[in-house]
Amino acid sequence: MQFIYNILIAINILGFILMGYDKLKAKNRGWRIPELNLFIVAFLGGAAGIFLGMQLFRHKTKHYSYMLGIPLLFCLNVLAVLAVRHFV
Repeated sequence: MQFIYNILIAINILGFILMGYDKLKAKNRGWRIPELNLFIVAFLGGAAGIFLGMQLFRHKTKHYSYMLGIPLLFCLNVLAVLAVRHFV
């Protein structure tokens, strides 16, 4: 189970960093991270990191898909962890 927690920590750190990087690129009009990639990271367990990055960097906070989708994916992430804990 510790391995799963370590993976979740790593993917949340990645999600947080990606949000900061995307915000930086948005300010400088540079190459952006595709939204699908951010949602994939959130789906794979990084929703908390993505959400924290949204709030801290004030990035994509006006996008309805993010304000609804990321918290829903966070709930899905929590349910997945609880299910794994229950069956492992």
